[in-house]
Amino acid sequence: MVARLVVAAPSSGSGKTTVATGLMAAFAAAGLAVSPHKVGPDYIDPGYHALATGRPGRNLDAYLCGPDLIAPLFAHGSAGCDLAVVEGVMGMYDGAAGQGELASTAQVAKLLRAPVVLVVDASSQSRSVAALVHGFASFDPEVRIAGVILNKVGSDRHEMLVRDALDESGVPVLGVLRRAPQVGTPSRHLGLVPVAERQPEAVESIAALAAQVRGGCDLDALLALARSAPDLRGEPWDPATGLGESPASPGSSSDAGRAGYPPAGPGRPVVAVAGGAAFTFSYAEHAELLRAAGAEVVAFDPLRDEQLPDGTAGLVIGGGFPEVYAPELSANERLRKAVAELALSGAPVAAECAGLLYLSRELDGKPMCGVLDADARMSERLTLGYREAVAVSDSVLAVAGTRMRGHEFHRTTVEPGAGPTPAWGLHAPERRVEGFVRRNVHASYLHTHWAAEPGIARRFVGSCAP
Repeated sequence: MVARLVVAAPSSGSGKTTVATGLMAAFAAAGLAVSPHKVGPDYIDPGYHALATGRPGRNLDAYLCGPDLIAPLFAHGSAGCDLAVVEGVMGMYDGAAGQGELASTAQVAKLLRAPVVLVVDASSQSRSVAALVHGFASFDPEVRIAGVILNKVGSDRHEMLVRDALDESGVPVLGVLRRAPQVGTPSRHLGLVPVAERQPEAVESIAALAAQVRGGCDLDALLALARSAPDLRGEPWDPATGLGESPASPGSSSDAGRAGYPPAGPGRPVVAVAGGAAFTFSYAEHAELLRAAGAEVVAFDPLRDEQLPDGTAGLVIGGGFPEVYAPELSANERLRKAVAELALSGAPVAAECAGLLYLSRELDGKPMCGVLDADARMSERLTLGYREAVAVSDSVLAVAGTRMRGHEFHRTTVEPGAGPTPAWGLHAPERRVEGFVRRNVHASYLHTHWAAEPGIARRFVGSCAP
């Protein structure tokens, strides 16, 4: 099993993303094949991880997918790599509200049997760091905190004071990073600005992070720590096996064959998947499941492309930031009409969050596709959290009664919030129906991870016209 370590922190804002992304970039620059992972449902950090490593950033979410899938999904994503770096979420022991350790960084570290490096913001403390580290290391004996990286250290004397205090804790210091605002990443209403919106600047930021980590961290010790992780038991997740199909033969020479996908060619329906700067939120496993179910997946950019891909028989529009690009999306009238015509023809359309906004009549007063009898606008209220959901209606994604776990994350509202035929019934934090099922369109704010219910991909592809 691949060498691995988890980068965690006592709280959000401590520098997990800085350290994890810097480590990924530094090890990749040293010639290692690095597999990047992120705990939780975050879509933005994996974009930076992918840029740092040249491999897809993948999520490990024990709430959306269940604890039993964490190790198989990790093994699938890290296959063939020399090292895997897993960035945690929030504080190390924070997870799904009111459900103990579920979906926390600590739980994922235990499921992966991985050593943990704790990133501590030392900017306003010295000896207290030792008490904090001792508390985190002793809270759960099954979590192996094997090292500390001190972040935002102000001076040589500050570093000496903290190191002296940590000598008594027994947890080694594996890195010290000074304050470095020049490697900061801009944020806005939902967190960091995605890579797709600032590619040149992001490349420079990641190069600076790699240099900072190389200069301040003991990479040899961190690699040795990662290599100390024991083997994981069980088979890697496979999209074809998840669908109940036999994977392709081991001797296949094509990438598609090795991944368990049917070969591209006639008879495979084209599923268009929205991408570009406005639609950056997606899980890599979704496209893999669509291919394994028999689709030819083709990406397109609603900001630039005036037509859907040739032969489009199904459409998937994931999350992102259409509110930032509402004027540009609205100005692409030819594509908006093509999307509306596709939906009217009865082709399957699956839209999550940003896709829901794009299918509405308008977004902040700008005309959108008009597939749904609903209007969207920005809101001051952040809607954020895990959700228990049940499919209210039969749709191209699921039969009524199908239970799923999902995640909401948006600062927009849609009026009405549900159509005459809703998509989901949600159980928490309050009971309500949400989303739209209309003809073969399924549109909702709810983000789901299809690896938890692979039949979604088969049902969607099966709804595509041959």
